[in-house]
Amino acid sequence: MVFALVGTIAFAFRPVMIKLGYAAYPVSATTLLFLRMTLSLPFFAAMAWHQRAATPIARRDWAGIAALGFLGYYLASLLDFLGLQYIPAGLGRLIMFLYPTLVVLLSAIFLGKSPTRREITALAITYAGIALVLSQQLGVAAEHRLFLFGALLVFASSMCYAIYLVAGSQLVKRVGSLRFTAYTMIISTLPAVVQFALLESPSALELPAQVWGYVAVLAFGCTVFPVLLVAESLKRIGANHFALIGALGPVTTVLADFGLLGGALTPAQVGGGALVILGVLLVSLKGK
Repeated sequence: MVFALVGTIAFAFRPVMIKLGYAAYPVSATTLLFLRMTLSLPFFAAMAWHQRAATPIARRDWAGIAALGFLGYYLASLLDFLGLQYIPAGLGRLIMFLYPTLVVLLSAIFLGKSPTRREITALAITYAGIALVLSQQLGVAAEHRLFLFGALLVFASSMCYAIYLVAGSQLVKRVGSLRFTAYTMIISTLPAVVQFALLESPSALELPAQVWGYVAVLAFGCTVFPVLLVAESLKRIGANHFALIGALGPVTTVLADFGLLGGALTPAQVGGGALVILGVLLVSLKGK
């Protein structure tokens, strides 16, 4: 449970580090993503090397790992980085937190798993909460349009991650969770490098020390470190207990956003956020 708590809090600081990077210097989402992926790459390569003696991976599974690495880590991360240019970190984390509800919807559509009455109730509560969170930003003003655009980008990121979870559920069982994570992270680095090479120049890496500090925390403290902690936590306490602790993630991000970035949610957004967390917990927790 300590692993789950620390891992959840570490993950929760990811959008805050991204926003701090944007605030400190006019760095692009492409550059931040490239640095996060390349700096964390050696650790995931070491993880893959550590798992090298495991059962060989079938060719069809390699194709699945490649596709899911692109979708679940590269594309989901890119959309998240882009969306956070326009919305607060706390709100971005709330929208990303929707992915368990999206897993329910995708499973119903593509796997024929009919949602239970409890899950349907949870979906209604969750999306009522999101509607409440976004309601005060509806309008024709330019800043409102950019806000909604950012929210849609982060929602698309959450959808990509949900697809990754649904499509990869059986693949993880065959490959193993640590090895699957290591390989998908390694593969997802390639498009990030290609994107940076095509869109940016080497001068984009001439960043202030402060930004390099945020990038280091983003790569190690908010990526590598929590990935290992969450994997070990899930192995020890199971998904049900972890889901309960994971609900602290959006709360942590909102508090960090308030303390480090001066952001704050309105009372309506706080109420909507509480509904989102309640709905996601109803979906995530199983049994008693």
